[in-house]
Amino acid sequence: MGKLIKEKDPKGRLHIDTPLMGESLVDRALLKSTEAGEYFRMQPDVNVLKIGGQSIMDRGAKALFPILEELVKAKEKHKILLMCGGGTRARHVYSIGVDLGMPTGVLSKLGDKVSAQNAEMLSVLLAKHGGALIGHGDHLEQLHMYCQLGYLPITTGIPPYGFFEHPAEHGSIPPHRTDSGAFLLAENIGARSLIYLKDEKGMFESDPKKAKSRDALKFFDKIHVDELLKLDLDDLIVERPVLTFLKNAKTLKSFQIIDVLRHPEHLHAALDGEHVGTIVYKD
Repeated sequence: MGKLIKEKDPKGRLHIDTPLMGESLVDRALLKSTEAGEYFRMQPDVNVLKIGGQSIMDRGAKALFPILEELVKAKEKHKILLMCGGGTRARHVYSIGVDLGMPTGVLSKLGDKVSAQNAEMLSVLLAKHGGALIGHGDHLEQLHMYCQLGYLPITTGIPPYGFFEHPAEHGSIPPHRTDSGAFLLAENIGARSLIYLKDEKGMFESDPKKAKSRDALKFFDKIHVDELLKLDLDDLIVERPVLTFLKNAKTLKSFQIIDVLRHPEHLHAALDGEHVGTIVYKD
């Protein structure tokens, strides 16, 4: 706890003496000393679900409605925050922006509009079941209340980097998109779980949609994040920064990837803590 100290000069101004006072905030030893024994979790009962834009939303009613039916059932038992991907329309605007030479931060600003559109559509479709669109980062301390009252809060998945987006290691596409946004939010509210709702059963060694035979591909039903990073796969079913986020996470210990396109019912199993799809873990 910081303590008050008084200057010795005639004015005798008061200061709060803290361990960080006058320290450089880039010193490695100092930063390690700030590690907490246990981190406060604001929403430990909330499950963050990220629904794919291209994998689910863009397929329309035939794909989406069975999943929404299961979500409506699930919210009666579980506290859920639903976050949305961007999908094909985001890829289209990225393509135009890249052709025009737009920098990464501008592309980030453009792409977030599509995720917001998907969140708006979901809030309309789920309105009669308690679907409620919440602002980007707003009311997160009230998630428990929303869920207790029967609402299903919905928000965009894009993190609010905007013009402050990190430069991409390769090319110019924003590296932190909706998978990253879902992870960052789940981590910082101390969520119970993070589940990615996709159109594949989980993590393969390469994209099964591009493979001549998916049966020949290695499937990871459970894998440590360090092992996955070491493999350095050319393609992933989640955004690459998510792996680094998990490695450095303070509250989240894993995330799960499930196929809700073919198996909407797997949503309940994942929320109940069952092992379906792929689990990427750190401890």
